[in-house]
Amino acid sequence: MTWTLPEPMLAAPVSDPALLPGWAGEPKWDGFRALLSVDAGRVVLRSRRGTEMAASFPEIVAGIVQLPDATAFDGELVVWDAAGRLAFERLQDRLARRGAGAARSAQEWPAHFVAFDVLRLSGTDTTGWPYRRRRAALESVFAARGLIAPWVLCPSTTDPDTLREWLTWTSVGIEGVLFKRLDDAYRPSGRDWQKYKVRETTEAIVGAVTGSLTAPRSLLLGRYDDGRLQYTGRTTTLTRTASTTVAGQLASAQHGHPWTGWSFSAGWGSHETLNGTLVEPELVVEVSVDVARDAAGRWRHPARLHRARPDLSPADVPRWTSPQR
Repeated sequence: MTWTLPEPMLAAPVSDPALLPGWAGEPKWDGFRALLSVDAGRVVLRSRRGTEMAASFPEIVAGIVQLPDATAFDGELVVWDAAGRLAFERLQDRLARRGAGAARSAQEWPAHFVAFDVLRLSGTDTTGWPYRRRRAALESVFAARGLIAPWVLCPSTTDPDTLREWLTWTSVGIEGVLFKRLDDAYRPSGRDWQKYKVRETTEAIVGAVTGSLTAPRSLLLGRYDDGRLQYTGRTTTLTRTASTTVAGQLASAQHGHPWTGWSFSAGWGSHETLNGTLVEPELVVEVSVDVARDAAGRWRHPARLHRARPDLSPADVPRWTSPQR
C-alpha cells in the first residue's frame, strides 16, 4: 500500500502562555507550514492547504540526499534576511517562481525547513507514536545523519523558563509558542495542539472605514511619518456596540485627505481591494496586534479594537517605523 502524507495536525489559540505539566513547547515561526516526504527519490513538499511547492524550493529538494528514504517531516519553511530576521515576504515571493527563477531565488534568498515532527521514518508510520517518542526519533535523525542546511531542528522544551525566553524573540520573527501534549499521537486535521501568539497593545489613527460613517464595519488605521499619514493596517470586523460607539466620534473627510485616491488590500497577499470611506484622521483608537509585520512595517494580520481614545490626539500616537530603515 502506498504511503501518503496525512493532513496536518492543527492548533487552537489560547490566551495563556503558561507551559503546563505533561506538555512541551516549541517556538512558533513566521513562515509557511509545510509537510515533506521522500520515497524512492520522489519528493512531496506540500502546504497546509495542499499546494505542491517543491518546484519553488529546489534547495529543499536537493537536500533530501541527507535524509533516510521513506521518511516524512512536518515543519515550517522559513527564509532569513541579512539581519537574521525571518523574512516572510521573501518566502511569499518565492512561491511564484519556478525553473531558472526558482534557482536564482534559492541562491539569493535560500529557504530552510524547520522540522518539528516526524510522520514517517525509514518506512515506519510514526503518527501513532506519542509526541515524546516522535520528538526523540526526530532528534536522533538529526544527530545520526548530521543534518545541515536546508534542515533545521526546531527547539522543544518542557522548561517554563526556556519557553518564556522564546516569547522575547519577537524581534527576529518568532510569533509565539506552540504547545503539544507529550503523550498525544499525531492526529491529522485534529486541533489538539495549542498556540499562543504574542500581542501588543498600541494606538493608531482612524483614516478610513469600511461600511459607512454611521455603521462602520472595520477601521483602516494609520500613523504619521515625517508629516505623512501612512497606512499601517486594519481592524477585524467591529461588534455592533463598538461600531455604534466609534461612529459617533468620526467626521467626514475634508478636502485634501492624505489618502485621497488610495486603495487598500482586503488582506495581506490578497489582490482584492476594500471599499473604504475616508474620514478626518483625528480619532485615536487602542488596538491589540500580533507581532507579524510586512517589509514596510505594516501589520500583516487585522488588529483587534480595544477602545476609542478621544482623550488622545494624533500627536500622541507612536510614529510610523519601518524595519528597512
